[in-house]
Amino acid sequence: MARPIWTGTLSFGLLNVPVSLMSAERSVDLHFRMLDSRSNTPVRYERVNAETGEEVPWKDIVKAFEYKKGSYVVLDPEDIRSASPEGREAVEVETFVDAGAIGAEYFEKPYYLVPGKKAEKGYVLLRETLKRTGKIGIARVVIRTREYLSAVMPKGDSLLLMLLRYPQEIIDASEYSIPDGKPADYRVSAKEIDMAQQLIESMSDEWQPDAFRDEFRDRLRKVIEKRMKSKGVVVTPEEETAPENAATNVVDFMSLLQQSLKSKRRTPAKGGGEEEASPPKRKAPRKTGRKTAAKKSTRKRGSG
Repeated sequence: MARPIWTGTLSFGLLNVPVSLMSAERSVDLHFRMLDSRSNTPVRYERVNAETGEEVPWKDIVKAFEYKKGSYVVLDPEDIRSASPEGREAVEVETFVDAGAIGAEYFEKPYYLVPGKKAEKGYVLLRETLKRTGKIGIARVVIRTREYLSAVMPKGDSLLLMLLRYPQEIIDASEYSIPDGKPADYRVSAKEIDMAQQLIESMSDEWQPDAFRDEFRDRLRKVIEKRMKSKGVVVTPEEETAPENAATNVVDFMSLLQQSLKSKRRTPAKGGGEEEASPPKRKAPRKTGRKTAAKKSTRKRGSG
C-alpha cells in the first residue's frame, strides 16, 4: 500500500475535508548504473570540495544562495522555515474558474486527493458540485518545503490535485522566433488549409490513452533481455562471492532478476554507500586471475 505524500485538509469556504495526497503517476523508466570500463565496478557520485577535492560529509553541508558569481549568502534551516506560509497542512481553495480556462502550459503534475475516515460526504459534495458547474478550484498547498499553485478538479469518482506552474515559470512564446501574421504571408493557400483539415478529420478518433505505450522502453527492455541471454551480464570482482540474498542494483527488473536466477547468473549488487550494511566477511581474493577475468569480460562487452 502506497504511503501518502502529505496529509491535511481540503478547504473551501467554511468546509474542511480531511484528505491524503497520493501520487497519480508511476515511474516506468529503466534505471542504469555507470561502471568503470577497466574493472566493471560501479561509479559513485560524491560530494567533494571544489578546492581541495576532499569528500564533504552531509553534516558539514549548508544551503546558500549565489547572488553573484562566487559570492554566497548562507541560509540556516530556520531561515527557510520562516519563509513558509501558515496553513502548511491545507489545500486552501481561493477561487473557482471554468475548467477550460487554464492553458495546457500551466499543468505540471497530478496527485489524487483521498478522503480521510468519515470525510466522504464533504468529498462527494465538492466532487459532484464541480462536475455540475463545470468549475475547478484554484488553491495553494505547501508540499515539503515549497508552496505550489494547484487546481482541484473532478476525475471520475476522484478529486485530482493538479500542481500548476506559476506565470513566472512560463517562458512567453514571443521570446522565440515563431511565425506570426496571416497564412498568406507564408504562401499557405486556402486550398492547402482545406486539404489539411480533411486529413485531420480523416485521422480523428476518440481519445484512447491505453492505445499508446512507451515503445522505446519496450524495445530497450528486449535488448537488455537479449544481452543477458547472450552472457552479457557483468559481474564485478568483489561481487562474485556475494551471498544469494545480496541486494540487487536493478530494482525495477523483477522479470530480469528471475531470468538471472534461472540461468544461475548474478546481477550487479547495489552500489555501495556509507549507510549500507557491511557485507559478510569472506576470504581475501587471490591476486592472480581475478583482474584477468575482469579484462576478458570488458573486451567481450566492448566487441559486442
